[in-house]
Amino acid sequence: MSLTSPTARPPGSQPRTRRSLRRRALAAIAVGAAAVLVATGCSIQVTSQPDPTIPDDTMLINADRGNPLFDRNFNPYLTNTRTASRWMYEPLIMINPLDNEQTPWLASEWSLPDPATIEMTIRDGVEWSDGEPLTADDVAFTFEMLKEFPAVDIKGAWQHIESIDVDGDTLTFHLLTDDVPALTIIGATYIVPEHIWKDVDDPGTWRNENPVGSGPFTLGNYNQQQYSMDKNEDYWQADKIEIEHLILPATNTQLDTVTRGYDWAYSFISDVEGTWGAASDDNEWWFPAAGIIGLMPNHDVEPFDDVNVRRGISLALERSSVAESATEGYMEPAGQTGLILPNQEDQLDPSIPDQGMIAQDTDAALAEFEKSGYTLQDDRLIGPDGEQFSFALTTANGYSDWTRAAQEVQRQLGAIGIEVTLNLPQPAGYQQAISNGDYEVAIGGMGGGNAYQAFNSLLSSEFYVPVGEATQNNFERYQNPQADELLAEFKAASDPDRQVELSQQLQNIVYDDLPVIGLYYGGSWGLFSDRKFTGWPSAEDPYMAPQNYDSAPLLIFTRLTLVKEDDQ
Repeated sequence: MSLTSPTARPPGSQPRTRRSLRRRALAAIAVGAAAVLVATGCSIQVTSQPDPTIPDDTMLINADRGNPLFDRNFNPYLTNTRTASRWMYEPLIMINPLDNEQTPWLASEWSLPDPATIEMTIRDGVEWSDGEPLTADDVAFTFEMLKEFPAVDIKGAWQHIESIDVDGDTLTFHLLTDDVPALTIIGATYIVPEHIWKDVDDPGTWRNENPVGSGPFTLGNYNQQQYSMDKNEDYWQADKIEIEHLILPATNTQLDTVTRGYDWAYSFISDVEGTWGAASDDNEWWFPAAGIIGLMPNHDVEPFDDVNVRRGISLALERSSVAESATEGYMEPAGQTGLILPNQEDQLDPSIPDQGMIAQDTDAALAEFEKSGYTLQDDRLIGPDGEQFSFALTTANGYSDWTRAAQEVQRQLGAIGIEVTLNLPQPAGYQQAISNGDYEVAIGGMGGGNAYQAFNSLLSSEFYVPVGEATQNNFERYQNPQADELLAEFKAASDPDRQVELSQQLQNIVYDDLPVIGLYYGGSWGLFSDRKFTGWPSAEDPYMAPQNYDSAPLLIFTRLTLVKEDDQ
């Protein structure tokens, strides 16, 4: 058995705990349950040993990590905030990143009278956890604060807003231009209470150690090794929350994930069935596709500006082997449309062959290379300059699945005479390299639940900067006037049918021009235990991505049901 992923996981069964231990136990809970390793022949059986001091109505959740200890920071706009800060502050709209499904949240309804205007009605009866009412003025204050302090505008709302009007419980957002996709960006913004945050000198540095939010939980006991969250009994959806407490430890190893009795964790894990699954009969997992991992050629570096070369590389690859190597078979090979299937199957252009899947065809690959002067000579692909075609493939050191993908690409391209070397900077160095264009080809990604945002971040020349300058999107530095025209129309299109038509035209650009060469789907690594709570998202009920970070848990918490003793 191997446990190689750097994250933690939720385990499952052992003796069922009773509900006699409640809040008084939370202050002194020692979450570290012992691992039981049972040698059976040549194998090692790892089982889950839940902590018997944790009540049945309390969730042990592997969602936050100290470094190695926790820093008391509950500002939802900061990158180093505690994960649970984003379960205390809520967005206007809940958005499923798998398919862009939108659920009313702090905004009870909204409309777009025209493509440059959004009207939102703020939900009545919502209170902050200190008892003050949440109003449209709090929402307007939040956005004005983000405008004054751009560093905390983490969703980029003011890249779309010109001004905001408030009339009773209704806010009207006047946009800078026709901009239908702005709805999801504005809707995802976290809302904070004016009566507290108006006195903050700089929300970009404030640690918010005693948070007051509108969400389902409030901060309970806190120390540097773990903290707890208590149910907010006055939460506007309190009748849907059956979890009384959450416990978040600071230290979680891969072994902890399997053995410690977690109810929920988010992590890639090797041999999930033989580790997480075997540890308890109550343990389940769901790894839906959440993006496309691929080769990102730098279009400002020769010969990757040549579509024949990009197509030759694409045709030379056997994607099933890459997916198997990278994800141990958890994820499927991806097509070349930029869509995540089956999540976005309703948008797929049916005229694209095989749903965009590119089959390996060595002869066709060599024919594409030959169009640009490359010929196979003595097992080496020789370019017009008389030299072997060679390049460096960049990925982040420590991203084990990406590294395995890069190694398989190296092996496959080597088989047709291309020399590939691996460049493995640390993650920060990798991010800087792709941002500045300091690479030839890199492992990267494309796709997302919101088709416009996915295609825009991939293709828009608005993000283009020359090599040496930093960009946050279009890392491959692709430029195509036709794509820009389609994106501009997509941005202003309010008719869903027209949006699908435009999406399909953009799919064809991605398929024909290969700005990024899709390889396999990247997973969303959800690990759950049904021992105490049921109702987790699944392939049969994909109501939310299984991630336990950002806003997603807010919806998931409302769907979970406490397992009663009679059901056990």
